[in-house]
Amino acid sequence: ARPRFVAGAVGPTNRTASLSPDVNDPGFRAVDFDVLRAAYEEQIGALLEGGADLLLVETVFDTLNAKAALFAAREVFDRLGRAVPVMVSGTITDASGRTLSGQTAEAFAVSIGAVDVGPEGLFSLGLNCALGADMLRPHLRALAGATEALVSCHPNAGLPNEFGEYDESPEHMARVLRAFAEEGLLNVVGGCCGTTPEHIRVLAGAVRGLAPRVAPELPRRLRLSGLEAFEVTENTNFVNVGERTNVTGSPKFSKAVLAGDLEAGVSIARQQVDGGAQIVDVNVDEGMLDGVATMTRFLNLVGSEPDVARVPVMIDSSRWEVLEAGLKRLQGKGVVNSLSLKDGEAEFVRRARQVRRYGAAVVVMAFDEQGQADTYERRVEVCARAYRLLTGEAGFPAHDVIFDPNVLTVATGLPEHDRYAVDFIEATRWIKANLPGALVSGGISNISFSFRGNNPVREAMHSVFLYHAVRAGLDMGIVNAGQLAVYDDLDARLREHVEDVILARRADATERLLEIAGEFRAGPRETAGPA
Repeated sequence: ARPRFVAGAVGPTNRTASLSPDVNDPGFRAVDFDVLRAAYEEQIGALLEGGADLLLVETVFDTLNAKAALFAAREVFDRLGRAVPVMVSGTITDASGRTLSGQTAEAFAVSIGAVDVGPEGLFSLGLNCALGADMLRPHLRALAGATEALVSCHPNAGLPNEFGEYDESPEHMARVLRAFAEEGLLNVVGGCCGTTPEHIRVLAGAVRGLAPRVAPELPRRLRLSGLEAFEVTENTNFVNVGERTNVTGSPKFSKAVLAGDLEAGVSIARQQVDGGAQIVDVNVDEGMLDGVATMTRFLNLVGSEPDVARVPVMIDSSRWEVLEAGLKRLQGKGVVNSLSLKDGEAEFVRRARQVRRYGAAVVVMAFDEQGQADTYERRVEVCARAYRLLTGEAGFPAHDVIFDPNVLTVATGLPEHDRYAVDFIEATRWIKANLPGALVSGGISNISFSFRGNNPVREAMHSVFLYHAVRAGLDMGIVNAGQLAVYDDLDARLREHVEDVILARRADATERLLEIAGEFRAGPRETAGPA
């Protein structure tokens, strides 16, 4: 007799953590991550106690619900000291090819694939329910091309008729799924609503003897997701991380958030995306704010705004509890900004492992127990140590690690600051050459703080710095995407003087730039950084 295995079914619940049930309050949620996680822990513990051989987190209409289930599964595995394979199956709700909470099949695959579900790893990823088999083909194809896990499909027997019954015959369903298998899309097949033992019998016969799908070997690249997937490839050039939803650098955003007008903050986020930001950085670290509550509410509002939610989010905070609150609000695969070694190796590794359980990439600051790295040598030393801990002890994929070797202000008048920019550039070059797979980012506007109030000079400094840093391997930067000057369009004399400062080419570079800076001063704008 062939072996039989019991899959413990873990359903989606009747509530969604990513959408508001109240049209008048898009920031409201009927359930949150922690409530879901607690319920799932109880359920999963009972399923394993009852002898389930594996877990099937299925009919996922909201990826955040599924992430809570996977987090709970990992907690149960740790408590019991044993793990079982985990299957995840999403549901596409209509012909648009998206889940109820708005994700594409590819974005769903990226989100789930990033979650550390335990030593057994993700056994399979697939689609079930909602649509009949005929309508699933393009979405299954997209999902199969976006995961190295096995792929499953157990659709409904068509769509329900006016009596709520399902009319698709076993033979028709088997023909469609056989075609999927012949195309190389499937490893596991089955049936959902409306299917009967006869459906399963005919289906099993139809696929018997067919070769299972061979999983693709995906390139080792940074893949993120909002409602849509975003991949950093060799052709991406430079990733703009929108900086204006940051209370520490954007007066406009800070004023809105401090006044409690988070909807205005969402409008600023939308402007960034419209201006070319491929990721949105969100920072609400301000002494007058409840960081956890503000981050939670703001990300709830962002999640309800498809024009913004389509891109990944970078959760930016110096406080772990705020970072974790943000992670509990993202159904996509976002980025945590940032972790550092300032609290020691043990805490660094613990937090990194938690970030993996939430399914996010990470920005690592060049900061350790001795403080901020401000020389080339210190930057290289701290980043190398963090890389070893992340890819070794924490099990982080190297392509999900983004280093920020500290963009610090130049042209301050202090000689010890003169090499800050060139040392960042050289540290970037070293990281790309010596820490395989890792990416490099930085807060670009920091470089020009000494010229606050003089936008043309600041914009020229950003342009020149980016020109040289990108050539050295800089992958992304936190910028005002709509206010980047083009290097070749800069006034030649201004560019030369700025380049002397950025590359530390002359001992008197700062004085010479100051001498001509007034000639380029524009009208009264706030800053060349966040607005």
